[in-house]
Amino acid sequence: MKKYENISLLPYNTFGIDVKARLFIEYYSLDELRQVLKEHKGEQILHIGQGSNLLFTRDFNGIILHSGMARARFIDDETVEAQNGLRLDDLIAQLTDMAYCGMEKLSLIPGEVGASAVQNVGAYGVEAKDVIERVYTMDVETQEERVFTNEECKFGYRDSIFKHELKGKYIVTSVVYKVKPGEASKTREEIIQTRMAKLPTVGEVGSAGSFFMNPFVPEEKAKALLELYPDMPHFEVQSSNPQILKSSNLVKIPAAWLIEQCGWKGKTLGGAQVWHKQPLVIVNANNATPEDIIALAAQVSASVKEKFGIDIHPEVNYI
Repeated sequence: MKKYENISLLPYNTFGIDVKARLFIEYYSLDELRQVLKEHKGEQILHIGQGSNLLFTRDFNGIILHSGMARARFIDDETVEAQNGLRLDDLIAQLTDMAYCGMEKLSLIPGEVGASAVQNVGAYGVEAKDVIERVYTMDVETQEERVFTNEECKFGYRDSIFKHELKGKYIVTSVVYKVKPGEASKTREEIIQTRMAKLPTVGEVGSAGSFFMNPFVPEEKAKALLELYPDMPHFEVQSSNPQILKSSNLVKIPAAWLIEQCGWKGKTLGGAQVWHKQPLVIVNANNATPEDIIALAAQVSASVKEKFGIDIHPEVNYI
């Protein structure tokens, strides 16, 4: 394993915020992870992946853990197990090259395999929950291993049990995905081209990808808004997603459309900017401070609330 004291986290968060961690540890096996958890029991620990869904607001006076485990293996012809430190897009690229399909619509989503199960990442009508069969974890307190079935993960929209009831209690160590033989290269290429045309390139422009989650509103609210805005995009929610929706009479409205209608596209505050190609994204345009980003996000949310009466919430985690 590797240990670094008082290290800058600039390379470990895609927003490009230069804060420091008291201790940064990268482990390369389950035994090393178990050792770290035993040695630092009771201390403040944050396990990160690519840092693509985080906004560090200050120096982290604790331990940052990162996995150096980045391998994948086929269990059988229709399931593949990937370790938590493997970049999700690298896994999808490997599967596509081997003529396996099922995950290609998740192409180019930043982040690592472990985070896909915690965040239930999704794009273009597919969520991680649709392809996850089970999740392997380690109990932070006892260092015992536990396997969660798809159902036990309580997946919802950008949500899972690991973000709420079990937040900070388990570390995802590997994920088993369901795949199948099939050609996916054309779809993957189209997804990549679409994302690159709208979203900032990770590593070139600081961002955390989509900053806000799409809101769900009651059907009656959506109908009232459609009378005022007949061109408003909206999507009826299927009742097969009960973990967070709890009702079949909800409608999803794209947060990007709401934000654009409020005139925020391309607007700046300090060094932060609402991305000029996709208003769902806030970027570090010019050495933004965490305060710049937080203030801009708050003003955007307030505008949407005032104009539409809809609350939009950050998908990004403030640390």
